[in-house]
Amino acid sequence: MTSAVDRRVEPVGQRKASVLGGRFGLATSNPTMSMVGSQVLSAGGNAVDASLAMAAVGWMVLPGQCGVGGDLFAVVREPDGEVWTVGGSGLGPDGGTPDFYRDRGHRAIPVTGALAVAVPGALAALRALHAHGASRSLEELFLPAVDLGRRGFACTAKTRNDIAEHAGALLADPGTRAAFLPRGAVPDVGDRLYQLDLAEFLLLIAADKEGFYDGEFAERAVASLSSAGAPFSGEEWGAAGAVEVAPAISGRYGDATVHQTPLPTPGWMVLQQAVICDGVLRGREQLDATSVHWLAEAARQAFRDRFATCGSDTDTWARTLDPHAVERARREISALRTSVCGPARVDGDTTSTVCVDEEGRSVSLIHSLAFTFGARVTVPGTGVVLNNRLGRGAYLIDGHPNEVRPGRKPLHTLNAWVADHPERGLLHVGNCPGGDGQVQWNMQVISHLIDHGSDPQDAVSLPRVTVFPGSDADVVGQPDELRCEVGVPQRTLDELAAWGHRVTRVPVQVGGPGGSAMVVSSDHDHGVLRVGADPRMEGTALAI
Repeated sequence: MTSAVDRRVEPVGQRKASVLGGRFGLATSNPTMSMVGSQVLSAGGNAVDASLAMAAVGWMVLPGQCGVGGDLFAVVREPDGEVWTVGGSGLGPDGGTPDFYRDRGHRAIPVTGALAVAVPGALAALRALHAHGASRSLEELFLPAVDLGRRGFACTAKTRNDIAEHAGALLADPGTRAAFLPRGAVPDVGDRLYQLDLAEFLLLIAADKEGFYDGEFAERAVASLSSAGAPFSGEEWGAAGAVEVAPAISGRYGDATVHQTPLPTPGWMVLQQAVICDGVLRGREQLDATSVHWLAEAARQAFRDRFATCGSDTDTWARTLDPHAVERARREISALRTSVCGPARVDGDTTSTVCVDEEGRSVSLIHSLAFTFGARVTVPGTGVVLNNRLGRGAYLIDGHPNEVRPGRKPLHTLNAWVADHPERGLLHVGNCPGGDGQVQWNMQVISHLIDHGSDPQDAVSLPRVTVFPGSDADVVGQPDELRCEVGVPQRTLDELAAWGHRVTRVPVQVGGPGGSAMVVSSDHDHGVLRVGADPRMEGTALAI
């Protein structure tokens, strides 16, 4: 399954072959998370069990990127082919009218502090995921995370850099200071960090002994945020706890069906790019100028449509898949000229996991606090760092489909996918954190896998390209760029520039802005799983 791309474009990093195994496979952005997931699977748990345990461990060991105070989405494919999703995206405050923010002198919703916070959706999604597919109790699955919080864990380079970058804000909040800067100084790589308050809190919420959405925690959170000026009533917290499973949204790419997470995620943007690019990239050299042009322009079209018409609670995205709209986009792209996309950015921290168990059940799970350490405030006494999803995802633009509104979910960057075939079954399961880079990089990885038959490790390691900006509220009007990682061939860059693309070369950075893609693929010819983890992060792929 290794692609001929190895002779043309060098993958990032040193790993060029996926990990192989026959029983189960998984990949995460942290070795401890991967270890815990493999232990759950080896002990007889299924992919849902392993994903739940890995998510909770992520809250401990990747605290800048995810947390119980954030949001979470997952897409699950059952062995019989059924695909379902969960979406935990919190609501904005009941008093969050446009006038509320403008009356306080804001031209955009703040991205830090209490006014940036939406009700966390992560726990509600995990509970729905657990109720619909787990075989172990939540208390059992949370124990590895609780143990890490109590005993401590080694600070990784990623976490150290996150803390260093935001040390001032973390020192200002008692909860974040105690957990991440206990001596008042940035920890070194390898220093032991503890999350004692969060560990004890996870024990309570796993047993549902402290109501996160309608009990003591909710009251404490609302009181703390209200005292800091946020217009929460408390009723929106109870409403955010009601998460049900939902069907995936799906589309064709080549001979595969790609299943994605529905609104408020941008999963439809991957499907739109797929239908625009379908049949164009197969047979071409990977990362030649024409391929990159099509991938970039399809992404720009998706961002334009998102900004112009799509809110978090409307079905207008479906119009983007109309054959006439697709054909119009294909004609424009085939003219080999560049366009300008809507507003966006690609930063912000998120982490994800992919997992396939020995029955063939797959889970792609992604969760985030929005920006690094979210709003950079905690709920006192709990260790729960709160997200800044409202500040990141809702606009103060009159009449915009994503204008802030009381109790409304802001638009999201998170999405997760799985691809299958009506006869061969599961093909690939994957995701890629990275703000508005996600929908672009997921499409690029899908193309590598389906158009070129790439090995999963190559697919997640190849240089990536990114149109900037995308659709975050705080970068409206920024200059348009096509950011190409080092490793994209010079001939490609020259041709793209000649066609009008404003090309910028960016370095490949460990823990940097290139995301952290994960893929598990079914190799039906050999009866094994192939697993790849992105070398841009501290990822670990395991297959047994």
